[in-house]
Amino acid sequence: MEAKKNPRANVGRNSSLYFAVGLNVMLLITYLGLEHKTYHAESTKIDVLMLNEQIEEDIPITTIEIPLPPPPKQVVTEAIAVVEDVEEIEETVIESTEIGQDDVIEERVVGIEEVEVEEIEEDIEVPFAVIEFVPQFPGCTGDNAELKACFQRKMQEHLQKHFKYPEIASELNIQGRVFVFFLIDKNGKVSNIQSRGPDKILETEAERIISLLPTMEPGKQRNRPVGVPYSIPINFKLQKQ
Repeated sequence: MEAKKNPRANVGRNSSLYFAVGLNVMLLITYLGLEHKTYHAESTKIDVLMLNEQIEEDIPITTIEIPLPPPPKQVVTEAIAVVEDVEEIEETVIESTEIGQDDVIEERVVGIEEVEVEEIEEDIEVPFAVIEFVPQFPGCTGDNAELKACFQRKMQEHLQKHFKYPEIASELNIQGRVFVFFLIDKNGKVSNIQSRGPDKILETEAERIISLLPTMEPGKQRNRPVGVPYSIPINFKLQKQ
């Protein structure tokens, strides 16, 4: 015997749809439950101050005593007495020192004896190449040509004797040629030393060597001592070992 069942009365035909709807509803409820926030209400006590009676404070009255100002000082006025001038004062007349057209100028002849001529010595410098008598180095003798050759020879000996390579320049490998300019003044002394070179260390050493030059007999031009400028190169060169 077959069971008779109405196909419309089948409850399980939409079970998957119901399951999906129920699942979504549960997820929604779970999400809302997790996201719901609650706050703890803090109880605040409010004190109400009731003033039934107003307290009145008695403020004392302060009296300030201001001293009276001092009386004004009495101003003593002196009587001005008018005294008549009895003595007569002579006025001094100041004459003008300007010369007018009517004034006569006294002619005065000035003699030669009354004129003093003051000689002013000028420092004359004559180059070493054209001077009549070159500065005489100690120990040099002869004519001007011999004195010039002896001067240059003594100068080279002086450089070799006092030459000292600066230690700092040697460590820094500084070398080059230094030109030294100086003046042999009319007293035979070396002055106005100047130098020009590749480094300040070498220039200082070259000036030191020239400053050790001895006092010479000054150069002469027309039998008169004059200053003689002179220049000499000093070569600083390191030797390779």
